[in-house]
Amino acid sequence: MSQLPRAQLLGAPRPPRPPRPPEHLRLVHLADLHLGYRQYQRLTPRGINQREADVAQSFTRAVDKIIELAPELVLIAGDVFHQVRPTNTAILHAYIQFARLRASLPRTEVVMVAGNHDTPRSAETGCILRLFTPLGIHVVEAEPQALEFPSLDLSLLAVADNQYQRPKLVPAGTRRWNVLLLHGEVEGMLGPFAATHELATQEIPQDELHGSVWDYIALGHYHVYRRIAPNQFYSGSLDYTSTNTWGERIEEEMAGVSGKGIIEHDLVSGAHTFHRLTPSREFVDLPMVSARGLTTEEVNARIADVVESCPGGIDDKVVRLVVRDLPRHITRQLAHKQLREFRRRALHFHLDTRRPEIIRSVGHGAPGRRPSLADFVRDKLRERLVPSDVDRDALVALGLRYLKDAEERDSPSAAVPPGIGA
Repeated sequence: MSQLPRAQLLGAPRPPRPPRPPEHLRLVHLADLHLGYRQYQRLTPRGINQREADVAQSFTRAVDKIIELAPELVLIAGDVFHQVRPTNTAILHAYIQFARLRASLPRTEVVMVAGNHDTPRSAETGCILRLFTPLGIHVVEAEPQALEFPSLDLSLLAVADNQYQRPKLVPAGTRRWNVLLLHGEVEGMLGPFAATHELATQEIPQDELHGSVWDYIALGHYHVYRRIAPNQFYSGSLDYTSTNTWGERIEEEMAGVSGKGIIEHDLVSGAHTFHRLTPSREFVDLPMVSARGLTTEEVNARIADVVESCPGGIDDKVVRLVVRDLPRHITRQLAHKQLREFRRRALHFHLDTRRPEIIRSVGHGAPGRRPSLADFVRDKLRERLVPSDVDRDALVALGLRYLKDAEERDSPSAAVPPGIGA
């Protein structure tokens, strides 16, 4: 006779099996959309600034990719708009795209925090991001919030960049998965081209992050995709919207990053992918030209050769050409008709001319003016042994900029320039 318990022989229901752990729990992390960003003077046929239209298209492509990935959680780490009071065009585009995202992924949780560009100086003004709350997006623009998602067995601490006091950055719940969403300057984020207002005194120290207690830390503010620690990431911006585009591109090259995109991260398996998005506009930094010892005609010919050698041409691209060691009298005699043609073809063509540097080497007791501190720093950096993969010109420029920043900070009237994380 069967040895089954009597209850089962009589047809009683079996006790429920414990739920199987999910095979995956994927999040998508993006930041620094900067919708409404404007640059240069070119307009679309509809009268919209061309770069504003480019940035809007970059966001549309990001939404397309998120819908394709269909994650369980979407994290937007601040600076949705470029200004506290964006244009009607930017607001409408953002609303349409977020509504499309929610309609396509109704079961996906979407959480958004405000960045410094989204946050008004006065609390009475109100934050534009509240507009997206009726769409079912969790918007955190004021005090930090701890959000619970029982269906995902996940708790999330969302911290905006504003005047509210930052809480202790530890999980508030008892869920299996714990995520921190934060817009700000975390220790270790500063690249070599960050600006003076991003100095270490404003950074969030790593020990305040309590990194070991989080499964993932989604960061916003820095415009280059970067891993700060095994579970801490800046997703970077969706387009080139900082005030130092060319420095930003150099930092991408140094980090081995191929452009702009979004992060897909699986909390269960640990699988991590940076999805590069097709750029809306190509940025081209042409090979540098040295004018040392060249005549005006030779410089004009060299400029033309470099421009015409650009793969795919310069048409509709944002282009920079640096010409070093170019004396002032030759600068005035350049082929300006040729340069106007380059500017007509490109969305923006920037000829960055730099005069020859005067290197003074004054020995003890030598006549003449003593070298300035800038001269001393420049000479020492040029003599210093550096690894073969370090751009010495970039190193010298960085050292001189740091020196200038230090001198300007001593001046109460000095202006602080914005940078990559702006």
